[in-house]
Amino acid sequence: MNSFYTQPSAFEPDFVPDANLSDRVAETKVLVIGAGGLGCEILKNLVLSGFEQIHVIDMDTIDVTNLNRQSLFRDADVGKPKAQVAAEFVNTRVSKNVITAHYNRIQDKDEEFYRQFEIVVCGLDSLDARRWVSAMFVNMVDESDPSSLKPIIDGGTEGFKGQVRVILPTLNACHECASSMHSKKVTYPICTIANTPRLPEHCIEWASVVQWPKVHEGLKLDADNIEHMQWVYSTALKRADEHGISGITLSLAQGVVKNIIPAIASTNAIISASCVNEALKIVTGCHPYLNNYMLYVGDSSVYSHTFELEKKEDCLVCGNAKVTIEVSKTITLEELIEEIKINNSLQLKKPSLRTDKNLYMQAPPFLEVKSRPNLKKQLYELFESNSTLTVTDPSLMTSVSLTVTFTD
Repeated sequence: MNSFYTQPSAFEPDFVPDANLSDRVAETKVLVIGAGGLGCEILKNLVLSGFEQIHVIDMDTIDVTNLNRQSLFRDADVGKPKAQVAAEFVNTRVSKNVITAHYNRIQDKDEEFYRQFEIVVCGLDSLDARRWVSAMFVNMVDESDPSSLKPIIDGGTEGFKGQVRVILPTLNACHECASSMHSKKVTYPICTIANTPRLPEHCIEWASVVQWPKVHEGLKLDADNIEHMQWVYSTALKRADEHGISGITLSLAQGVVKNIIPAIASTNAIISASCVNEALKIVTGCHPYLNNYMLYVGDSSVYSHTFELEKKEDCLVCGNAKVTIEVSKTITLEELIEEIKINNSLQLKKPSLRTDKNLYMQAPPFLEVKSRPNLKKQLYELFESNSTLTVTDPSLMTSVSLTVTFTD
């Protein structure tokens, strides 16, 4: 089989590069998904490492807030597509057209587009996008065609923390196998925010959600407006002082309001360098590649740990998952959908359900309208206990078989 699929233990410790090694790197076709903080560093490192057949895809445009950590962009580039500007920047510096840009959503490209690449490096900031990519490349694998397996190297950062993964679709753990590791968005009860705040985040939520609409009626809070955020910060700080709470900072206020963790250029550099090192190892066979997860922690001294994520036999994407859920037959279809959305094994956002007929379809619009009346119907009106529903979701490339059992 191709060396891409060789287990790390099979590599020779006394590797000696052959005369064609640099050609092998230069001719390897690489797809970079994402041209943001990680993507810019990944593109730079790939080119400096000798890769010359690089494509990059990104649907985003450059914002002024990107410039502090996305090194391929300048003030004059604000508003332009990230992928195109990044490719032009690098191509100009190396005097070769080594990078081809695609200003698209990843979902806009079909399997034929993705099949042309030998290795994929992801620098995405969205869990949904990661899940989609993972499912896409799992579905592309044909056991009779080894070249259909495309190694995925995935990087991610959160402030001073980061991670790198090497995914061999169908052979080791995909993103869905590790879905339980991803925490859901933190929400705070409005009664706690309004009456008994205990955390600095509670004070910031109170300032932005409760007080801002009262004081600035009709004006939408803009998290990118420094005057707006200064008001939220000072208001939250007063609230915190009243309740003996410490830890309010402008940076924390921005993170809570935007629901993001600020990106740090140095962390991006470390994680992107690790991603490209793994690409070099996979392509050349010079050293064992990562098997299969590296965790970097830089907010408490510096710590790094590698371990193997286990492949789940009942994974929704790369296994043979058949999920069962137990509910009352008298709940409505709308309530069942909410149960599915909070189910930790599924983690779906906009599920569509069908049996031998459409129960509820999120899209296209005409089917959504046609199936909408079913949302208010009780389950026993729509199907029997132990029925198997086919569930689809925009975050997955595959459907899920869901058996619904009535508890009464």
